[in-house]
Amino acid sequence: MADSYFTIKKPSEGIYKEKGSKFIAFAYPIYSEEDFKEHLSQLKKDYHDARHHCYAFKIGLTENEYRYSDDGEPNNSAGKPIYGQLLSSNITNVAIIVIRYFGGTKLGVGGLITAYKEAAKDAITNAKIVKRTVNHYYKIKFDYPVMSDVMNFIKLNNLNVTNQVFENSCLIEFNIRTQEAEQIINELEKIEDVRIEFVRTI
Repeated sequence: MADSYFTIKKPSEGIYKEKGSKFIAFAYPIYSEEDFKEHLSQLKKDYHDARHHCYAFKIGLTENEYRYSDDGEPNNSAGKPIYGQLLSSNITNVAIIVIRYFGGTKLGVGGLITAYKEAAKDAITNAKIVKRTVNHYYKIKFDYPVMSDVMNFIKLNNLNVTNQVFENSCLIEFNIRTQEAEQIINELEKIEDVRIEFVRTI
């Protein structure tokens, strides 16, 4: 399985205009469907007067973690062209939501396909594409007395800590590159009373 992938570094926007209709595209880096839903919900609030909020997103490295929606537009005239741009750009962990303001003139299915495709393409063009490694995410729980052993291990192995809570019972969340995960976890398990939980792969 691939050990790296391409995605976008931060949100970007694109736009396409045709016969008075305006198509505004928003591209977001995401890591879960929940991330996507938060962005969609916010855009529906911010652009509540728009007629359509069409989208596509792709997560992970397999071919089955994706969704797209025409949101009331003719079948396959919006979501699929947006999704096609994700595929042709070879990016993942990305959502693109295109908002349409109707200009009074119908564009026809062909016109809509072009419009949603071009708006999505513009958002990707305006984004910075970056290469990321595929990482395993873990949570570890341990009691305070072994904290120094755990922290020394994390520092020694240069683990990327994303969250930490130090109380009587301590919690640390971190991620490591997939190809290094097995060896690191085997070593970590040697520290007494450390409880390791695998969270997800991104």
